[in-house]
Amino acid sequence: MKHKDKVLFIPVERQETTRKEITILLSEHSCTAKEISTAVKISEKQVYDNLEYILKTIHRDNRKLVITPYKCRKCGFAFKKRDRLKKPGKCPLCKSESIEDALFSIQAN
Repeated sequence: MKHKDKVLFIPVERQETTRKEITILLSEHSCTAKEISTAVKISEKQVYDNLEYILKTIHRDNRKLVITPYKCRKCGFAFKKRDRLKKPGKCPLCKSESIEDALFSIQAN
């Protein structure tokens, strides 16, 4: 019987907190959740959780989270009134599951 060697998990060494890194990244340019995930080395699910928190806290610095809405690739429907940050499952008009990612950025008020 073979035993698999356990791989020791070593956390990523960070100079800034994850939320601070995301805030700095989004202040410099617009990114999708997937791009943020790659840049900060966290899962997309964690990106959405962190964006929810950032959305609530950046108003203190007189800034806002700007969201370019998700868009259906098939019919062009834009999810402008969407409150949730996570990607929708399908288009309410044509039922297509091909949804273009939203872009997130932080701008001064």
